[in-house]
Amino acid sequence: MSGTALQPARYAIYAAPSADSALWRFGSAVLGYDAETGDDVTQLVPPGIDPARFRALTSDPRLYGFHGTIKAPFRLAPGVSEADLLAAFARFSAGRYRFTLAPLVLRAVGRQPREGAFIALVEREPAPALAALERATVEAFEPLRAPLTEAEVKKRRPEKLSAQQRGYLDRYGYPYVFEEFRFHMTLTNRVPEAEVEAVMAGLATLYEEAVPPVPVAIDQLALFKQEPGIREDGEPARFRIMARQAFEQAAAAD
Repeated sequence: MSGTALQPARYAIYAAPSADSALWRFGSAVLGYDAETGDDVTQLVPPGIDPARFRALTSDPRLYGFHGTIKAPFRLAPGVSEADLLAAFARFSAGRYRFTLAPLVLRAVGRQPREGAFIALVEREPAPALAALERATVEAFEPLRAPLTEAEVKKRRPEKLSAQQRGYLDRYGYPYVFEEFRFHMTLTNRVPEAEVEAVMAGLATLYEEAVPPVPVAIDQLALFKQEPGIREDGEPARFRIMARQAFEQAAAAD
């Protein structure tokens, strides 16, 4: 039999707003993809930006679906089944407390003069409850994660990481955990510097029109899955939500 064997599926644990929320509808429309249904949706294009250009500028986040990373994509460790993962996901989520974040704000992230920036929705200021959720999730699911391949390590450009980030990459398969964690819901690829202001301004207008400035509920986690293989358009298969699990406990009283 010829051909290259498919890599195993990848999974990720993300913060994903409820599918009926204005925030989810906005993020999915900006990407042109709804990870809840697995379908393309009519893309929401910032005013003044060419639709084809904006489609190209959102190719990377479209692969993953609209989300905030809690546990970065991973493959299952030998001997761990998808059923094991689903059971662990349900148990873990049931023990979490619901909380809210202040309305998210649009930011140019990782901006470099010659490289531009990613545009994302971020916290106004770090929320301790979110940092605690991230830490607990990373640690709880680490035993289920397979080690990174050499190619996966190389993709993270370890030579560009700090010593702490490299240590986290080696230990947890992702450099931006714990002290390095910065919650963000990415809306674009890295936008060239000459285009950042126009794209930012256009997205800010759309965001203000589409999403009320209300607290963001963190009351569930979503388990995403990327099937192995290539789509008909030649692109990698996209991540899609395979399970949502609500947090069963209300926030503790002050």
